[in-house]
Formats: sequence, C-alpha cells, structure tokens
Amino acid sequence: MTIKLKDGERLDDLQRNGYQIIQNPSKFCFGMDAVLLSGFAKVKPGERALDLGTGTGIIPILLRGKTSGRDFTGLEIQEESADMARRSVELNALSDSVSIVQGDIKEAASIFGAASFDVVTCNPPYMTGSHGIVNPELPKAIARHEILCSFEDVAREAAKVLRPGGRFYLVHRPFRLAEIITTLVKYKLEPKRMQLVYPYVDKEPNMVLLEACRGGRSRMTVEKPLVVYREPGVYMDEIYDIYGY
Repeated sequence: MTIKLKDGERLDDLQRNGYQIIQNPSKFCFGMDAVLLSGFAKVKPGERALDLGTGTGIIPILLRGKTSGRDFTGLEIQEESADMARRSVELNALSDSVSIVQGDIKEAASIFGAASFDVVTCNPPYMTGSHGIVNPELPKAIARHEILCSFEDVAREAAKVLRPGGRFYLVHRPFRLAEIITTLVKYKLEPKRMQLVYPYVDKEPNMVLLEACRGGRSRMTVEKPLVVYREPGVYMDEIYDIYGY
C-alpha cells in the first residue's frame, strides 16, 4: 500500500515482519525504551491490549508483530502523532487488528469502559513538571515531560481499564522507582516483575521495566539486568534479539 508522506516525515524500517513506521524527526521519534517495552510485555493469544500515549503507534505495531494478541489499541492525545500512527497502521495493512484513538489518557476509562483490556502498556513522560522546557506545547516536550498527564493519571486509568488479573507494563527511569511502585500499589496494581536496563555493564541503570497485575498478591521477581551495549555502537546479543535483527 502507498501512503503519502507529509512535510518533514520519513519512513523507518522496524526490522519486524516487514513493518515500517511514519515519523517526523522534528516532532518526536520513538526510542529504544519503546522497543525494550515491546520485548518485555507479554500479550497472550486472544488478549486485548491498550497502549496509553502511543505517539506514532510504535508499541501496538511491534506487539502485533511479536505476539498473538487479538487486537491492539493506541491512545494518543496529539492529533499529528495520532494521524501518523493511523497511516502507519494502514501502510502495514494492520487495520483489522490495530486501531488508533485520539484522546486523553486521563479519560481512558470513559473512552473505553472499565475492565475492557487484558493488557495495558505505557512509555510515559519521564520528567516531572516543566523545568527547562522552552515551549510546553511542542510535541517533544509533551512526550518527555508530565505536562498533559502525571504518572498517577496513567496508573489510575490503567487500573480502571484493566480486567481483574490484567497486566500493566511500563518503562520508566530508575530515579522515580520508589514513587512509581508506591503509586502502582495505591491503585491495586501489584508489581510482579522488574528489570533494570544498563547502557553498559559498568554504568548505572538508566531505564526500568515493570510488570504489575491488577489485584495481584504482593510478590515481585527481579529479573537479571539487561545490558544494552557491548561497546559503543555494538549491541549485546539480547538487544539484537529484541529488535529482531
């Protein structure tokens, strides 16, 4: 299928099932965190998955390629990103199983209804407040800073739209880990799996992957660390596997 690209847009190869994605580098491009989250999340056969703040749709598209889920939905507040995501879905002929909805994370439960998904994923804004932001209306600022929603908003809505026993997967920054876990537990999203991501084996972790279960019992497994680079520009084998090279 041929999809017309708009000014500033480009097509990127996702190295998975021949999928491609439309992005605009001047707005925002997905990063390694989204790819790692798609490798960490588990969507079982027949399950329904929702990605909160989907951006250009990277996580639903990758999960559609990696898992046997029934259908995948991306919720995105920014019109331009949602439009790119929809066109990427069409480009990859995935309209029968992937849908993009423009809307606010803070209203996810009213948009989709309570207990309507088996899995929720989210790669939320990492930075609190607006410190250092030149223009809070820029797409990059909205994606990186908690301007339009807080982590509490994300956790609250994830808990509402998940069925009992449903799973919430997220990627975040380790410096906010105590707050993240406290907030998850507040909304009865019990942390079950955690994996720290290190850029190099001798550096501090710069990402954390978490799985929480709605209404789960208190017991968490900490998985072995995920190290990204063997040396500058050379991924560890596990990272190549996640990317699909």
